[in-house]
Amino acid sequence: MSINFQPPSTGDLSLNSLTFAPLPLGSIKPLGWLDDQLRLMSNGLAGHEHDFYPIVSDSVWLGGHSEYSPLNEGIPYWLNGLVPLAYALDDDRLKRQIDDVVHYILNHQQSDGWLGPEAPADRDIWGRFPLCLGLMQLVEADESKSTQVLPALHEFVSLMRRMLIQNTGYEQFWGRVRYPDMIIVLQWLFEKYPGNHTHTLLETMGLLNGRGLRWADYYNRASYIFKDLDEVRPPITGDSAVFPYVHAVNAAQGMKAGAVIYRFNNDASLLDSTRNGVKWTLTFHGDPAGSITGDERESGLAPNRGSELCTAVETMYSLSYLYQAMGDRVFADRCERAAFNALPVMFTNDLWAHQYVVVPNQPFSHSLHGSNPFWNTGDQSILYGTAPNYPCCTVNMPQGLPKFLSASFVQVGTNGIGHALLSPARVTTTLLSGIHVALACNTIYPFTNTLHYTFTASAPFTLHLRLPSWATGYQILATSTPDATSKTYTSATLLPDPHTGMLALDLLETGSVSYRLLANIRTEDRGNDTISVYHGALLYALDVGFSDSTAGNNVSVSASDPFTNVTAAESQIPAAAHDHYITNTKPWNMAIDPATLEFHSAHEEEGIGYALPNPVWAYEAPPGFITAKGCEIAWGMEMQVPAPPPGKGDRACVGEVREVVLRPYGSLKVHMAVLPVMDGGK
Repeated sequence: MSINFQPPSTGDLSLNSLTFAPLPLGSIKPLGWLDDQLRLMSNGLAGHEHDFYPIVSDSVWLGGHSEYSPLNEGIPYWLNGLVPLAYALDDDRLKRQIDDVVHYILNHQQSDGWLGPEAPADRDIWGRFPLCLGLMQLVEADESKSTQVLPALHEFVSLMRRMLIQNTGYEQFWGRVRYPDMIIVLQWLFEKYPGNHTHTLLETMGLLNGRGLRWADYYNRASYIFKDLDEVRPPITGDSAVFPYVHAVNAAQGMKAGAVIYRFNNDASLLDSTRNGVKWTLTFHGDPAGSITGDERESGLAPNRGSELCTAVETMYSLSYLYQAMGDRVFADRCERAAFNALPVMFTNDLWAHQYVVVPNQPFSHSLHGSNPFWNTGDQSILYGTAPNYPCCTVNMPQGLPKFLSASFVQVGTNGIGHALLSPARVTTTLLSGIHVALACNTIYPFTNTLHYTFTASAPFTLHLRLPSWATGYQILATSTPDATSKTYTSATLLPDPHTGMLALDLLETGSVSYRLLANIRTEDRGNDTISVYHGALLYALDVGFSDSTAGNNVSVSASDPFTNVTAAESQIPAAAHDHYITNTKPWNMAIDPATLEFHSAHEEEGIGYALPNPVWAYEAPPGFITAKGCEIAWGMEMQVPAPPPGKGDRACVGEVREVVLRPYGSLKVHMAVLPVMDGGK
């Protein structure tokens, strides 16, 4: 059987436009705490896997012997994250790692165009998707690489087209649900480097979509599973027809599918389907930190279930893409929530260790033994280590913050630049109108809510600032406006775009803008009369204290056939690569009175002149905290972790009511983030 996708016959071979045009990789550089975090990544595990971690240093992609899966996704994941990290920092050491790997892979491209180690009978195209994303970013950042990369990409795409027509290489479901990632690469080639391959690129987009599983078929009320998946009967297993859609990492990657496909097939219904998919996934299967609950299959909202690190970084990437593609403000809001909460909580302060899954109510982090509440993750699920439970997150995690940075600023129309994902960064670019802009945002956001911009431009331009939906108001002071006066704007005088949430400021060639967001404490219902607590973009969790001890530096990779287990030589393992056993030092079994929540920060007004500690996500490092009244309640354990909170009416205080402290979730490696409301205290 073969499928032949016919490109549009109208003669118009353009793609539907994105709402906001992305800026080339490398044009945005980190500042402040974001620069600190990325340098910790470079100096930590992400920046040293090439030196000692077998999945990278001894990869089958590089003529070695190490891999954890027949899908051969290890090096592709690593490259997809290391490229944006290296070029965000202009880190020559990391660039040399990338060059070594890319040169080897491209110099060993097979004669028919295949990239990678598989023999023809074993070929599966999924592992090439993140590889091609990495190569795409490399050319964006350094066009001198195009002479080697672009021919290799086009040769591989031509082979992939033939394989799809022959119905080979696409048998496993991983590629058939994650194919939007590859279509993004094809669309980039189509718009920037098509050569004489325009029809091949379009046809391959259609073949990937046509042979793939259709997310729109799942994102409808008749098909979508709204309930806790543990309650579905018969039970959903890895062999169930619906499983590809409810694997949490697939769900994170699939959220952007409709927007990607709409660009070439013009089916506008896919945009509404996408909105449903994101809303339903994060409402019915989302964790309070902005990721998707799934260990590894989605469950529901239970606070004793895990969210995978791969899911967090893929959620961030999908949501940042969706804001660029569709412009819905909620996508940017949700991306920031994941970036500032779900991501940092899963790393130790030095970024040498990470978790496989994080649990919202997690008062300790150590190895478990025997039965646990997770669907398919093992004893090391919540341990902080080099490669706990399974290696995929070790190689996939570097993409999180670097891709967030690269999506933080966007081009708006022909004459505007927009701050889409708020954070400290600087951007240098030339707009479509030809105006050259250099702009810097100095801020300690999201730890306080004031952002300061300075800029120079070759001509007047428009600055667009996103107003988060949680903001209760804002104040802007602009010192460079067309009438050469300073102007103050508030929510009474300047309204945001109702769709994108962008505030548009017309500015002259040089000047400054101060942008202050107003925020209140807010709570979100998590079911069973439990809540999570927020201020601004940050989730606040109960401070349960911590005691951290380290153990060993063994780096072992458990592999599946046809690969064998690999253990790194002890002499090669950096001293910083070890496991962490973290326990609480304060009671975790607390209920709180939401009426007593009070926010505290000595630096909330401006944040000017206040240098955040580095690492910023260390215990007590962020400047803000929340206090409340609470008490211990009878609340036991279940399968080695805290049980779901007791029901309303079963929360009698077993100790004195006292003040408790909530701190930013990302700074609490052990924490309680879904808190029961005290009986009679609502």
